[in-house]
Amino acid sequence: MANGSALVLFSGGQDSTVCLAWALERYAHVETVGFAYGQRHAVELKQRPLIRRALADCRPSWGTRLGDDHPLELATLGAISTTALTREAAITVPPGEQGLPNTFVPGRNLLFFTYAAALAYPRGIRTLVGGMCETDYSGYPDCRAATIEALNVALSLGMDAPFVIETPLMRVDKAATWALAERIGGASLVGIIVEHAHTCYVGDRSRRHAWGFGCGACPACRLRAKGWERWQSTKP
Repeated sequence: MANGSALVLFSGGQDSTVCLAWALERYAHVETVGFAYGQRHAVELKQRPLIRRALADCRPSWGTRLGDDHPLELATLGAISTTALTREAAITVPPGEQGLPNTFVPGRNLLFFTYAAALAYPRGIRTLVGGMCETDYSGYPDCRAATIEALNVALSLGMDAPFVIETPLMRVDKAATWALAERIGGASLVGIIVEHAHTCYVGDRSRRHAWGFGCGACPACRLRAKGWERWQSTKP
């Protein structure tokens, strides 16, 4: 039986949508937080309420458990970042400075979790859920398990509260993420992700593919498409 409460870092993308459904299966009360940080693909923010409504309609228990949403402004992060996710710049692969893709936004996940913990603290929520993954990812250091574990310790010490950061996709590739979505919510959840969850780095929602909307060429689209194809190839 579901119990306790959780705050999900919910961007409106594929991974955070799966994590939100995962949390709704496990916790009696689930709230969400999203960040406007000057991201180039700000269209993802418009998808968030659509996905929340779709999930609430998907299963009665999810609708009962889904609590408040908290959109937060972090425009300063975008202002000080000079990356292809916060500027109209070509996305470079192979990576550029310091061996990282130029879509890496320094400090992003560190700030996200810090703000999430500050929001959760007075609400009595001690579980934070994020869609970080080090299996299929772009090499971002703030997505690594070691980073999240260290941050978990820092937040618990700094707020003198026993926070737990859950990352259900940390060891899961994109094909397995699609499979997990199907296990959690069946074809309905997969359909919600395809129709509403936004991944494309350039914010393109004019082109629909089997796996969803996007330019089809940026690293995020290619990763999502490749995962979809691998997952489909395993189905009877």
